[in-house]
Amino acid sequence: MPAARPAEPPTEDLPEDLTRLAALHGVATSYSPSPDRTVTASTTAVTLALAALGVDTSTPGAVRAALAAREDEVRARLLPPTVVGRQGGGAPAALAALPEGTRLRVDTEQGETRADAGGLPAGVHRLTAVAPDGRTARAHLIVAPARLPAPATRSYGLLVQLYSLLSRRSWGMGDLGDLGELAAWAGRALGAGFVQVNPLHAAVPGAPTDPSPYRPSSRRFPDPVHLRIEDVPEFAYVTDQARTRALAERAGRLREAVLEKGALIDRDAVWELKRDALELLHEVPLGPGRRAAYCDYLAEQGTALEDHATWCALAEVHGCDWQQWPAGLRDPRSADTDRARTELMDRVDFHSRLAWLTDTQLTAAQRTAREAGMPVGIVHDLAVGVHPRGADSWAQQEYFAAGMSVGAPPDAFNARGQDWGLPPWRPDRLAESGYAPFRHLLRGLFRYAGALRIDHVMGLFRLWWVPQGHPPTEGTYVRYDAEAMLAVLVLEASRAGAVVIGEDLGTVEPGVREALRERGVLGTSVLWFERDWAGDGRPLPPERWRADCLATATTHDLPSTAARLTGEHVELRDRLGLLTRPLEEERAEASADAAEWLDVLARLGLLRGTGGDTGAPSEEAGIQAVHRFLLRTPARMTGIWLPDAVGDRRPQNLPGTWDQYPNWRLPVADAEGRPVTLEDLAVSPRLHGLIDAVRDRAGD
Repeated sequence: MPAARPAEPPTEDLPEDLTRLAALHGVATSYSPSPDRTVTASTTAVTLALAALGVDTSTPGAVRAALAAREDEVRARLLPPTVVGRQGGGAPAALAALPEGTRLRVDTEQGETRADAGGLPAGVHRLTAVAPDGRTARAHLIVAPARLPAPATRSYGLLVQLYSLLSRRSWGMGDLGDLGELAAWAGRALGAGFVQVNPLHAAVPGAPTDPSPYRPSSRRFPDPVHLRIEDVPEFAYVTDQARTRALAERAGRLREAVLEKGALIDRDAVWELKRDALELLHEVPLGPGRRAAYCDYLAEQGTALEDHATWCALAEVHGCDWQQWPAGLRDPRSADTDRARTELMDRVDFHSRLAWLTDTQLTAAQRTAREAGMPVGIVHDLAVGVHPRGADSWAQQEYFAAGMSVGAPPDAFNARGQDWGLPPWRPDRLAESGYAPFRHLLRGLFRYAGALRIDHVMGLFRLWWVPQGHPPTEGTYVRYDAEAMLAVLVLEASRAGAVVIGEDLGTVEPGVREALRERGVLGTSVLWFERDWAGDGRPLPPERWRADCLATATTHDLPSTAARLTGEHVELRDRLGLLTRPLEEERAEASADAAEWLDVLARLGLLRGTGGDTGAPSEEAGIQAVHRFLLRTPARMTGIWLPDAVGDRRPQNLPGTWDQYPNWRLPVADAEGRPVTLEDLAVSPRLHGLIDAVRDRAGD
């Protein structure tokens, strides 16, 4: 039985005026799920996407009027709102197209004024053009390096969901103290070059909290649930020792429940405990040096932090869905909000201080990683969007497309398509602002990131917009200015001296990977998907893998390597009713896939060791062989999924499930399902066996 055929909207002919209008606003009227097939977008999808961009398409007459206005605007426009240039490159096309005799003025980010755009330093500058006929245009001019340099050396590192790695000191889930310890140990004892973690963005508060790190309240500020309380300097000066002992006892019970009693990670309980601790610490006055550092942070973060902290304070009073707040508070710039901010000044300061404390511990973790010899350090993860009721969607309303959600069109794996429930940015508003929201977001993350992984990096080029209340099949693609988005990314990463990794798995539009490679953005290659799809479909030999990538055996959304080698991932999906084909057919396909890869590993001499009396390779030997293979590819970075190192069978997230599976709540465990602490990892024979195998290959 073949995989379920993707559901598609009924084919219909779009009116010509609507098609032309959509094209002028970057709204697609069709898409190609495969090279041999084109699907026409529905009129509903196109008109609603245009409406979210502020274009009236309510009647045929409105469409004609909007089309005429847009065409007149394009004809009359001297410059687009944002112009992009590359250092060392020629004049941007937008400038070359200006009428002869146009006078230019460039006010640079560095404070200079120039009469031309040649040889400008990297930065975001202000450009003014005055045409001979008197027309004047002002635009943002983004000048970025041509590309990011490749990582200085090849390296391997560990991939882990931070919450899942508990130590004997953490309070019921992994924290930033654990991250620092992991980085120091992995760098010094294992020779690792980096540690990659899940997004640590601020979550939407309230019980039960959405446990997914990919649906945050804010991507601009980190979540204080990750704080190591004892590492906050003010903790040493708490005078109420009875309260600190009570906190420690509660922390011990949370930790024991997960590590010894089989409980799931309870983020809500951890946050309730840490919030109580942080309220206690907030009563301790900051010393003069700490006060000065905090004031510097407040000044650096400015309105963005004030908005974030205000939202947090208002959520304590009115709940975390700002769309249900009193009308006057739904606008972050209203007089009502300003009054509420003043009334809640102490709570605004509390949440501002939490952001600062978390930022300092994140910065310390990266410093620890570099001091441990890691050439990259901590690789942070940027989620593709934010929660529709969270802090960013409230504070930056003008930049989000109201009534729209990001998702994916139907494909062979998700026949109904996907709706991720994340509001997309409006490309027009981004361009008008010189991509300020994207710039500031990246700048904040690069404060403490040695590298940044961008989830669904294809979103820099286009996103599938799903109108609220409609199925994902009723969506359409909306295009972004990829040249500008990539220029901002390269500019901010180069300023930070950081590496960028794009998660480019799944269906990727032609030309996207090439554009990313040209700009020095690494891709992501997962072993099981690397086949000669243009040829015989067999596993791709290691020498034919791309060099500009992070190579891994699995990800947080995929089965562990142990489960894939044993077929246990099929049994799990069957138990949860997720299979689209008969069980035996799924088993046979999974077994054949694993056997084919094991045969490749054996022929290359990478499969060593057997399992008992059968003479067949053990599952542990297979995992080692897989990683020897990854190190034989030219990939600049190779990632080891930390649960693979101890034989964990369970995925951290099982797409397609909600409460049927404990997504994002499992501690790292061994092959028998027993939780493994950070201290256990440091002395794990299985982990050291895998690292020895990797080091053996790394030395070839």
